[in-house]
Amino acid sequence: MNDRDEYFARWSALHGGYDPRASRLTGGWLSMTYVVARPFIAARVAPDVITLGGALLAGVAVWFAALGGRWVLAAAAVIVLSAIFDNVDGAVAVMTDRASRWGYVLDSLVDRVSDCLFLLALWFVGAPVWACVVGGVLMFVLEYARARAGSAGMSEVGVITVWERPTRVIVTTMFLFGAGLFVAQAGGWATAGALAWVGLGVVGLCQLLALLRRRLIGPANEIADDIGRHSDEG
Repeated sequence: MNDRDEYFARWSALHGGYDPRASRLTGGWLSMTYVVARPFIAARVAPDVITLGGALLAGVAVWFAALGGRWVLAAAAVIVLSAIFDNVDGAVAVMTDRASRWGYVLDSLVDRVSDCLFLLALWFVGAPVWACVVGGVLMFVLEYARARAGSAGMSEVGVITVWERPTRVIVTTMFLFGAGLFVAQAGGWATAGALAWVGLGVVGLCQLLALLRRRLIGPANEIADDIGRHSDEG
């Protein structure tokens, strides 16, 4: 595939028919992703390799964070690079007709691992353990609720909250950058970052659950069928 419009069309087909050109932010981000993905396609790099590369970069970010001092700036920069890889793998899969259910599962798994590594980086810089743990738990509960909603028949894409993965990347990067820039207050910046994970995690989870309840609630017989099915699974 050589045409960006065709890439947009295929991306739309895989995301519930949402037209990325309807949003300047989404369209601009996907346009950048399209450009970055071209060299990987030319080099015949498999999407799964790019996905795993993103997790590796998140691990490198933790290493830089553990070094402390100005190295934390490098950690922030590598997290941004990891996030770019997270988008490029999907673009390569779409543009080379290699999108698969396995790729979707691997990408989701790597995203969760990377999220945990972001919290680990904040902890190394000085964030309290409890805030990192609570932030991680809220993230996992949110993503689990979204996954279960899909199993319950909610197939549409676009249950957007204030605490999606791009926001988690931005928040982590911003506070690590502050910690690396103001080394004497690094612990305070890291703590603020972890607390942001907690606060936004609570808001995002409440948003998601409220929206899922509105969309998934149905007649009594449908609810009974659903309860029966889950009882059988248990």
